[in-house]
Amino acid sequence: MNIVPSLDPGSPRVRFGAEMRRLREAAQLSQSAVAARLGCTQTQVSRLEKATRSPSRSDAERLDRLFGDAQGVSFTKMYERIIAQPGGPVWFRDWAEEIEPTARILRSWDPLLIPGLLQTESYARSIFNQEPQITPDEVTERAEARMRRQRVLDRNAPPTLLILIEAYVLAREVGSAAVMHEQLTHLLESATRPAVSIQIVGPKSLSGLMGAFMIAELSGEQPDVIHVDSSAHGQITTDPEIVSAIWKRYEAIRLWAYPEHVSLHMIEEARRNWT
Repeated sequence: MNIVPSLDPGSPRVRFGAEMRRLREAAQLSQSAVAARLGCTQTQVSRLEKATRSPSRSDAERLDRLFGDAQGVSFTKMYERIIAQPGGPVWFRDWAEEIEPTARILRSWDPLLIPGLLQTESYARSIFNQEPQITPDEVTERAEARMRRQRVLDRNAPPTLLILIEAYVLAREVGSAAVMHEQLTHLLESATRPAVSIQIVGPKSLSGLMGAFMIAELSGEQPDVIHVDSSAHGQITTDPEIVSAIWKRYEAIRLWAYPEHVSLHMIEEARRNWT
């Protein structure tokens, strides 16, 4: 089920993209030139203009600085109208740019890989390198984006990160033995952060085999947000039935999780096997 709604021609997000394209073309700037000023990629600029990517506040502020008060257009005000809409935290906010940075608690389950928030760059590159028909520039772009995403953990008040990882992930070779050794070392270092908890889930747990997911608890009275991975793209929702189902699945998986001190010992043992 595709939970992302069709684009409304009159929506603030569509208007944001249309005005961005109009002013860019009027200034005779390429998408790459605007991307350089925004600190993102040409692909991300294209997605903003097509309204298939939600702008962040920093995008809006940088566009206002780039184009000035062009014909009364304020990208910051358009951004505020976007996030003010009902359902704003889900339907048109980017997970990495809007959901994760505003979450109080992030719960993550992954049966196949180390979750993105705790991946090393070499581990992430090894994954992206095996994407069908991907170019070296795209690998670099995606790896850099993943590293930027992790900055949320470096804030003064980062979200609490509760990680569940299937035991076999520690033995699945990604890249090389050196990549795996570095990655597991990074896991152990990450676990020393006060806001990070990592637990390994026993291989007999079958509840999580449907795939990876994340649960974000936001502040105030905002509903929990779910991100579910798929082969094509992630799906994001606050649908109460889906949220409840994922919560139940998370708790069923957690029943098979080893205590944290045991889990860290398992990671240490696995790291020795990659030397």
